[in-house]
Amino acid sequence: MQTIDKQNLKPNNNISSLSSTSIGEQKKEKIGKKVAIIGCGYVGKAVASYWYQQGYIVTGTTTREEKISDLENITHNPVVVRGDNLEAIEKVVEDQETILVSIAPISDRQVSAEVYAQTYIPTAKNLVTVLNNNSTVKQVIYLTSGSVYGDKKGEWVDETSPLDTESDYGKVLVEAENIILGLKREDIKVCLLRLGGIYGPGRKLNKRLGRMAGKTLPGNGENYVAWIHLEDIVKGIEFVQEKGCHGVYNLVNDMKLNSKELCDLICDRQQLERVYWDDSKPSFSSLNARVDNSKIKQEGYQFIYADTLI
Repeated sequence: MQTIDKQNLKPNNNISSLSSTSIGEQKKEKIGKKVAIIGCGYVGKAVASYWYQQGYIVTGTTTREEKISDLENITHNPVVVRGDNLEAIEKVVEDQETILVSIAPISDRQVSAEVYAQTYIPTAKNLVTVLNNNSTVKQVIYLTSGSVYGDKKGEWVDETSPLDTESDYGKVLVEAENIILGLKREDIKVCLLRLGGIYGPGRKLNKRLGRMAGKTLPGNGENYVAWIHLEDIVKGIEFVQEKGCHGVYNLVNDMKLNSKELCDLICDRQQLERVYWDDSKPSFSSLNARVDNSKIKQEGYQFIYADTLI
């Protein structure tokens, strides 16, 4: 299987092809370009590592001092920043050309909608405030979630479909999206990428869902959940960054299995007991929709893991 090296997240196959084609000319364009990543967690660190290798001058932020050491070898300027600190966001954005926002609540467990709001809303508001007074930034890439579509009873949805403004979590994500999309500077490209559930190194589906074998999960398992591999997120971000994409794009793979079908597939191929379902309880996932990814494909993006599970 194709993977990203877990030590430094250095692309070693498909992602590296982004730099192997016409490498001389592409490198010339990239060297010295100033980019900032607000939120260097699982995804942000992978992008930081890739951009660092491409010759960009990378600023990477974290909310925790103890995480700075993780960024020292993959960014030029690792800093501790909270999204609710307007002055700190202003310093991060200063002199940058591209801003990637890759934030998420810090927790190993499901967090409340209030924590969601504290994470997303102040960061979005402060970023827009700062950008309204900035002359260097030409592109903003904001990572959001396909869960904004909510429960559509398994129907197909695309970027024009109604969003979930009923659930507390959905309201937060939709509000944050609207704040970012409210940036009306004609000289700044604003691109929102709605991601599926993320898997990849350290988050392999075989292991994650295999741990559910023989257990009883809430719901009937008939809900559809979108997925995306880490490598496709990195490559997708680079794609929209280089092309200067503007607007909303679903960045999810082609796989359209409901939760039961996916769990059965993974358990069966590992010869594990299948998962049981209790439809008297609500499902963990708020998303029940088949998310269409044709828009970003029409732009020219080609998935690395279109329907592959690892």
